[in-house]
Amino acid sequence: MTVMPAIGVRRNGGSAGPSEPAAYSDCVDIRDGKTSIGDEGPGDTYHVAADGFSTALLTDQYELTMLAAAIADGSAWRRCSFEVFARRLPHGRRYGVVAGTGRLLDALAHYRFGAPELAAADFLDDRTLDFLRDYRFTGDIDGYPEGELYFPGSPILSVRGSFAECVVLETLILSILNHDSAIASAAARMVSVAAGRRMIEMGSRRTHELAAPASARAAYLAGFDATSNLEAARRFGVPSAGTSAHAFTLLHSAADGAHEAAAFRSQIAALGIGTTLLVDTFDITRGVATAIEVAGPELGGVRIDSGDLGVLARQVREQLDGLGATKTKIVVSGDLDEYSIAALRAEPVDAYGVGTSLVTGSGAPTAGMVYKLVEVDGLPVAKRSSHKESRGGTKRAVRLARNTGTVVEEIVYPAAGKPPATNGFESRELLVPLVRAGSIVEKPVLARSRELVARGLISLPWEGLKLSDGEPAIPTTFVN
Repeated sequence: MTVMPAIGVRRNGGSAGPSEPAAYSDCVDIRDGKTSIGDEGPGDTYHVAADGFSTALLTDQYELTMLAAAIADGSAWRRCSFEVFARRLPHGRRYGVVAGTGRLLDALAHYRFGAPELAAADFLDDRTLDFLRDYRFTGDIDGYPEGELYFPGSPILSVRGSFAECVVLETLILSILNHDSAIASAAARMVSVAAGRRMIEMGSRRTHELAAPASARAAYLAGFDATSNLEAARRFGVPSAGTSAHAFTLLHSAADGAHEAAAFRSQIAALGIGTTLLVDTFDITRGVATAIEVAGPELGGVRIDSGDLGVLARQVREQLDGLGATKTKIVVSGDLDEYSIAALRAEPVDAYGVGTSLVTGSGAPTAGMVYKLVEVDGLPVAKRSSHKESRGGTKRAVRLARNTGTVVEEIVYPAAGKPPATNGFESRELLVPLVRAGSIVEKPVLARSRELVARGLISLPWEGLKLSDGEPAIPTTFVN
């Protein structure tokens, strides 16, 4: 076995790029150009991080205690099918966006119980610890492609294998998909009302430090153009952006007063005339005048981070045009969400910087997805708890659309059955293979996922893009 520094998964000799993020770094097994989640073997190449990070303990204890009981009574080896779905969308939402699939596949490849993980699971019996010591997922996973839209009841992910190897993945799968899909769903709503204007994710300081890169990735997937987070740029290839904060302007204060011009001059010297100057540290009108006085009419942009953004954008645009800076862009930021962005559509704003509302899902910090057992040894099983019902049996789904491309319905049907009649509509299968016999079939490519989100938004009926509370954009029909 050859051990190399962790630089991400390599395929056919190439290093990992933006389409193959190295989100976790433990052991990854390369066989015939595929990333394997199976057993280690002679001749394989592994990428091992110095910290030996494993995703195995990113879980809930009851998954391991269930495993122990199932091993003890022999039911652990029954063939099972689990599904991920959302019973409902967050209040008022009309669609969701699947995100996190790429990160999930990375995390699954690093779901390993080494000595530290086994020591933390010392509440388990020896037989269960022996199973975990050799754990490798060897089953199959199908899922909606990353970037696909989903609706209530959509079978977003289907995980199949023994009970033992599937049950322990519940929390890992849900924590990634719930977080990233919540961010992407909020981001898509913002992008849809921004009418093609540049969108910059700036929320790192408003979320957990380790969640920030994932949030930036999800926002980019949903159509944002750039992020302020450098780890997201390094790890996922998301374009980065950033210039300066109010602190830089205040830094140039002196006993004889504030020297805004000196700050602007210094920034331009370092970053060039195409930079964006923050003009609202003191007085915006004076700040804009100083910016053009220092930079000239070819200044790239000015940013407004406070006040009545609509009124100020109009005033600044008029002032810039009067100074001959007709090409200078106006960037606004400061507690924006999809509603405030929509309210600014008629204003002369060229770009939006969004932080808090984006990384918190704009009022819906989780997608509300669940992971449920739906089939045991070919027998459909279902949960009947009040308001927490599930539908038994492994499922597939198709989405129907008019010949114009507008979607009209999603139909969920038994995986063992025939696809339903389309009644003259165009039909598209939604689940694709992600893992087969423990090997990753293909990792999502961010550029393709972005295109899928964009196409999905265009395909919705016009009312599906409304921000007002309403029903899902299309109905989900279940057939037996």
